[in-house]
This record gives sequence, structure tokens and C-alpha cells, in this order.
Amino acid sequence: MAMDQQPIIIKKIKKSGGGHHGGAWKIAYADFVTAMMAFFLLLWLLNAVSQEQLEGIADYFAPTVSSTSQSGSGEILGGTTVAVDGALEDTVSRPTVTMDLPPPSAGSGGEAMQDEPVQAEVDAEEAKKKAEQDQFDKAEKDLKEALETLPEFQQMAQSLMIDNTPEGMRIQIVDQDGLSMFPSGSASMYEHTERVLGLVTEIIKKMPQDIAISGHTDAVPMGGDGTYTNWELSSDRANSARRALLRLGVPEKRIARVVGKAATEPLLPDAPTDAKNRRLSIVLMRGTGEQPTPAPRTPPPSIIRPDE
Repeated sequence: MAMDQQPIIIKKIKKSGGGHHGGAWKIAYADFVTAMMAFFLLLWLLNAVSQEQLEGIADYFAPTVSSTSQSGSGEILGGTTVAVDGALEDTVSRPTVTMDLPPPSAGSGGEAMQDEPVQAEVDAEEAKKKAEQDQFDKAEKDLKEALETLPEFQQMAQSLMIDNTPEGMRIQIVDQDGLSMFPSGSASMYEHTERVLGLVTEIIKKMPQDIAISGHTDAVPMGGDGTYTNWELSSDRANSARRALLRLGVPEKRIARVVGKAATEPLLPDAPTDAKNRRLSIVLMRGTGEQPTPAPRTPPPSIIRPDE
């Protein structure tokens, strides 16, 4: 080999990524986002707990001063051997404390959001009940005004009774002394009974509730051989009222119940044979039927300015 030949030197240059092509900024950004998330979580927790809870948490993390060792040594073992009970006891750290925190107050965000749908349902149900009661009140007012103002119903004014019961609005047509709805022992209505039923029908046709009809008699037993009793008579009279309502335009699907109760539910319990115990009862059943849906609110029209 010639002495004047120059050696070949290979230099390896290691390039490091820099500028915006590096990935170091991603780590810093992730740390920043994590810190912000923890910060906002802390703010939420501070808002969600009561003052009592905050004081309990503060007391738990409060620094404590370790007691001065009386053993001649302030180190870990405190001057005792490992075999002695309590030699490894740490007098610096605070003992573990278990504390039951009371639930967040009603003003906290989570519980308030859960209560809002429940309260909305309660408000809607109350509004529905109030609207139905308003219907009953208006129907009662219209019936009473018709009886007082129309001459043909003056005689029957004392025969019509209207009241509110837990089941619904009850309209009763009762017998009076000398003015009965039906001939004795018969289920064929008198003409004045049909006229009163016509007036009642005009009112209840405007309402959505289902209808329950019951027939009642007094405690006077039926004559004959006992095969046709007050039970059959009260049932037949209730069915006679049902047929009259259908004939006057009440839809059959609204008739929910037709029963005969004989003398089991007297209007005057102390006078079971009184004429007023003979009656027809028509109940508009509360919470039934298709209630009218409130019309949706129409948004106000958009205002278009000339320059738009």
C-alpha cells in the first residue's frame, strides 16, 4: 500500500426534528387540556356541594403538626425496635377518616335537571284536571240556566240534581211526589222525562267523557210472584235511559257502564221509601274520553326589513 494514500473518513450526521414538524407541542397541549378539564371539574364540584361538605373536605386535607417524640429519638422507629407494637406507626400522616357526605342540595345541577321533567309531568297533570273541572262547572251552569229560563222545564227544575263526585260529574233525575219519571213498575218513560233527557244530552254531547248510567228504586217491594223485582226494574230503567241517549245522538262507544242498583244506594237513607230514591244517575266519568289537545302556539311571522 502506498504511503501517500489518504484515509476515508465517514461522518454520520444525526438530524433532529425541530420547528413545527416536531411532536413536543402535542404533549404540552395535552397537559394544558388535562389541566383545564381538572380546573372546570373542580369548579363544578365546588358548586355542587354544600358549605358543610366543603368544610369537611378542608379539614380532612388540613396539615397537622407531628407530636414531639418522648422516646429520645425523633426518627421513624421512635427509639423502639421493630418488634414493639407501634414502632412503625407514622405520627406525621393523618389517620384515615371515613365521612358520609349529605346529598347535594336541591340547587345542585344534576338533581335539579332530574326534577325538571318530573315537575313538568305533575304540572301537566294538574292542568289537565283543572281543564276537566272547568268543563264540569260550565256544564252544570248551562243546565241550571236552561232549567231556570226555559218555561217547559220549570216543572222539572226540582227533579234535576247535579254534583261532583270522585268518579266524575253526576247528573240525577229524581222522582218527586206527584211527578214520576216512569209509571209505577214500568220502564217506559213519560214524555217529560224524555224532554229532560234531551236537555241533558245536549250538554253531555259537547263533552268527551265516558258515561255510566245507573237505575235506582225505593225500598218498596214489587208486587206479583217475585220473579220481577226492583233489581230487574232498576236495570230496565237504566237501559231505557241508555237507548234514549243513543237515540238523541250520544255515540254508543261513550257508554261505559249500565247497571241497576235497586234500593241499595238510597238518596235518602233515613227515608228508604221516599219517592226521591227512585232516580236515574248519569255520570260523566272523570279522566276518560279523548280530551281536546291544546292548539300549538304559532310562532310570530318573521319581520323582513327592506334592506335585507
